[in-house]
Amino acid sequence: MTVAALAYETRLASDARDIRASQRLRYRVFVEELGGDGPLIDHENRLEADELDPLYDHLMLIDPTKDPDDLDRVVGAYRLLRSDRAAEVGRFYCDAEYDLAPLRASGRRLLELGRSCVHPDHRGGAAMLMLWNALADYVLAHEIDILFGVASFHGTDIEALRAPLSWLHHHHLAPEALRPRAQAAHFQRMDLVPMAELDRRAAMEQMPNLIKAYLRLGGFVGEGAYVDYPFNTTDVLLLMDTKAMSEKHREFYTRRAEGRG
Repeated sequence: MTVAALAYETRLASDARDIRASQRLRYRVFVEELGGDGPLIDHENRLEADELDPLYDHLMLIDPTKDPDDLDRVVGAYRLLRSDRAAEVGRFYCDAEYDLAPLRASGRRLLELGRSCVHPDHRGGAAMLMLWNALADYVLAHEIDILFGVASFHGTDIEALRAPLSWLHHHHLAPEALRPRAQAAHFQRMDLVPMAELDRRAAMEQMPNLIKAYLRLGGFVGEGAYVDYPFNTTDVLLLMDTKAMSEKHREFYTRRAEGRG
């Protein structure tokens, strides 16, 4: 089923019940749909959680047809952590997978994006655009310079992912001064196919929609992939420098800033 146009509500979680509603959606997508698992996942209550959830801002996309007390009212979600907050708590989620020293050394205002998901019944329409509109407002409000986070390919069979991983390495590697590198214990080379042998169409057919969307907005990837066996994913680190975006994307953020004036 595909939901047509809904007057979605977007806002940040304001209490523990909001966070649980986001965790319910994450369970639906990351555990039930994609086969992930982890030590703090609550299968009995169908919640995908970890110890960092209380530290993050949780951006929610809400189905207005659902009862306000229904945990299933959240149909889209992002988890957000600014660098000033990360400095207080001592880490980002991505620190477990990538060496973020180049980003920290940049002195720029950072925003980590994570746990991005949309309920399958709400994909293919306005839901993701609504989430990104709300994210743009957040970026403007906090004067963010660089957005980053891991994005995942389903599965851990590197041989099956040779083409898209190689395409990312050869065509979208981040500038060296800003380039995080996958942690050594789980580092997986991405340059698995020579550039001259790559078929762009075949590589893009295997590329997750979220990654393709970030690339269209001028995104880059870090060096190496991280194989996350418990979560049944192969992760790449995506980053976007808001000062180096395409003119089209800068105009999008400018329009949103003007609209809020």
